[in-house]
Amino acid sequence: MVSFMATFMVRNGSSAADSRILSIYSRRQNSRFGFLAVILASALILLPIALPAEQVAVRHVEGLSHGFLALRTLEGKLLADGELTQVAKGDRVISRVIFRFTDGSIYDDTATFSQHGTFRLLSDHLIEKGPSFTHPTETSLDASTGQFTARYTDAGGEEKTIKQHLNLPADVSNGLLMTLAKHIQPSTPETTVSWVAATPEPRLVNLVIVPQGEEPLSHGTIKLKTVHYVVKVKIGGFAGLIASLLRKQPPDTHIWVLAGDAPAFVKLEGQLYAGGPIWRVELSKPGTFP
Repeated sequence: MVSFMATFMVRNGSSAADSRILSIYSRRQNSRFGFLAVILASALILLPIALPAEQVAVRHVEGLSHGFLALRTLEGKLLADGELTQVAKGDRVISRVIFRFTDGSIYDDTATFSQHGTFRLLSDHLIEKGPSFTHPTETSLDASTGQFTARYTDAGGEEKTIKQHLNLPADVSNGLLMTLAKHIQPSTPETTVSWVAATPEPRLVNLVIVPQGEEPLSHGTIKLKTVHYVVKVKIGGFAGLIASLLRKQPPDTHIWVLAGDAPAFVKLEGQLYAGGPIWRVELSKPGTFP
């Protein structure tokens, strides 16, 4: 998940798109402030701004699982029913999160990864379609070759395709956020991984995962504890500077994981797609029998 984490993002350095953003921003401000912004950006671009990313170590071997999810607004309104399934095939694990919305929309994210000591993404396929999404999009990422493909509908209703080859680090984590959160040591001050954000052009960004401590959870008479993590998007280059100046920094994502020897996903609050509202993903009952 977490296509919900980006707008215009680049991990480090500058790009033509970043320069256009800066130019537009400068023209919209008074000349003095615009000039200072240009000087500041020019200075920052010379500094090393990429955060050191890392692959997350495997604490518990991932295998067969099947859970039920609910997608709600922060006020509690049900938007979609969901499932989380995971199947191990040889040395590969296939993890799928799917939400079926009450308005007919679909969110379907399938990630394939290996777990030889550390987690490594092999591929990710994400489908977002229906009226709940501003721009219906389908993206595919082959982490072994770096091939990225995005099919989307623009504001004018025209279908377009983007194909691009990326030089990806080993810690790219699309589709793995809920899995990785279960394996991060709560005592680790922060963990940084890479993420390809589709805007719809691909942008490589950093996600910084920071533990916030334990919080209580009850299940009937059973008292439990969760570890609360905050996931922050770090944008580099001119795009990061302008995002800060325009207060367009993507909002944090919050994840709660059951603490103890058998960590499990409990809840997530964040954007399901770039620029979208903050929604809540939580565990749900599997169903009722007649």
